[in-house]
Amino acid sequence: MKIVLVGAGSAQFGYGTLGDIFCSKVLKGAQIVLHDINPDTLKTVTDTAKGFIEKNKLDFTVSAELNRKEAFKNADFIISSIEVGNRFKLWDQDWKIPLQYGINQVYGENGGPGGIFHSLRIIPPILEIVKDALEICPDAWIFNYSNPMTAICTAVKRAYPEAKFIGMCHEIGWLNRWLPPMLKMQLDDIYFKAAGLNHFSCMLEIKDKKTGNDLYPEVLKKADDFFHHEAGYSDVWDMYRKTGKFEESERYYKEHSGVKSAYEWADRRLHKFILDTYKLLPITVDSHFGEYIGWAWDVADHRGIADFYDLYRTELGEKTPFIEMQTHERVIPIIDGMLTNEGYEEAAVNILNNGLLEDLPSWIAVEVPAIIDKNGITGIKIGTLPKGYAALLRNYCGVYDLTAEAILHKDKNLVVQALLANPVVHKASVVEKLVDHMISAQQKWLGYLE
Repeated sequence: MKIVLVGAGSAQFGYGTLGDIFCSKVLKGAQIVLHDINPDTLKTVTDTAKGFIEKNKLDFTVSAELNRKEAFKNADFIISSIEVGNRFKLWDQDWKIPLQYGINQVYGENGGPGGIFHSLRIIPPILEIVKDALEICPDAWIFNYSNPMTAICTAVKRAYPEAKFIGMCHEIGWLNRWLPPMLKMQLDDIYFKAAGLNHFSCMLEIKDKKTGNDLYPEVLKKADDFFHHEAGYSDVWDMYRKTGKFEESERYYKEHSGVKSAYEWADRRLHKFILDTYKLLPITVDSHFGEYIGWAWDVADHRGIADFYDLYRTELGEKTPFIEMQTHERVIPIIDGMLTNEGYEEAAVNILNNGLLEDLPSWIAVEVPAIIDKNGITGIKIGTLPKGYAALLRNYCGVYDLTAEAILHKDKNLVVQALLANPVVHKASVVEKLVDHMISAQQKWLGYLE
């Protein structure tokens, strides 16, 4: 079995995924090839991995390969997590330059104008990765960790419909963390189902496995109090702002909360609004849900969002990644399930719709549960969605359509149209100037647009 990690020079991704692989009994004896375009970081991760294998007497082999086409030879699985350029510098531009043009957006990573520019940068190199894979190892499964997930998966499947390309996001895991303490139940006794678009998904169903009873009324009753008191945020950020010390604020939060991390709840106001209005629980944190809704700016917790962003950037800079024998992401259990024909239900994968969500176009990538077995990954048909929720999702589908077309045709005018179709954009006169500004600021990555 050969597994290739693309972007492995990123220690956070490389070490984390290696630790996941090393936990697998099914993958024992596998050949792991680490690929990156940065030789220095790639060497660091490779040397660390080899030392870890030797120290722990693990039955795996690890090698490094700077040449992507060489790395892909005879690959069975490709796991990719890439970014281009300086992540936070470019993210700042995606988020703040549209604000200077009077376009209010929340967060600016995956949705809104910022999400479009992020997509325009990152999708072209991902298309090149998929192109190489189809030429060299056409039967390999390709798992993508990069954002903006829906935009990436939609564009890839449009360009290469034959690719076994799956988007993976860990946001669904928050339900595993939230629901047991909220309902005072064991996770093994809870069944839930969620669906939508990536970072724009809600829990649709929840029941007691033992009794079959519908638990959603309990969630709607308890969620507001739970998030306000257990995952409440303001006191923690007051402490953080006053002390400027991450460790102190984190320790304070752990002592006063049932949640393990101080940045798990950046915008409970918007979630409360969705709960109250649509009677649905969003599965995501980090304020991502508000990136896709024009009116979210009005109810969002902008201080909480800014504080989360600052701490997230600080934490990534301060923490030293390391390999640990612990499963962090869902990709390796999915691979195990495919190889052993397990037939289990995976909570969330990003795949082409093709009727899984009847309210959305067939060509868009959706986030749905799936069955994992020897046939691979088969999405579970959800059918129709609550009408109000479906309307919010449909409002954003055209943006993904136009973004994919802009990239595939290298057409700047389609970028302008994608922005004008975006429900977050409420100004028309500044849009073309904004696009020209961003192309100039990010010429290295957006210069292909004509």
